[in-house]
Amino acid sequence: MQIEHQENNAKGSFYFEQAGARLAEMTYSRAGTHLMIIDHTEVSDTLRGKGAGKQLVQAAVEYAREHQIKILPLCPFAKSVFDRTADWHDVLDR
Repeated sequence: MQIEHQENNAKGSFYFEQAGARLAEMTYSRAGTHLMIIDHTEVSDTLRGKGAGKQLVQAAVEYAREHQIKILPLCPFAKSVFDRTADWHDVLDR
């Protein structure tokens, strides 16, 4: 699955698209230059149980590490993934 990323001003998303339809998307807002706030994750029924949501969060983690920013996961799904993945706590906003 190829995760794409788009950002316009202070809003952005990581997503997976197939045949022109977004099948999985995680949206965020930027608060300043050093904080990404994940606010929503949605995965289509066709991808449920295949790890698509976690892959979206992982893409955000990799982006955060590359750009030296922190993540605040307000989305319940993203928060639960962070709670279960200690290796990603280095990018959490505390």
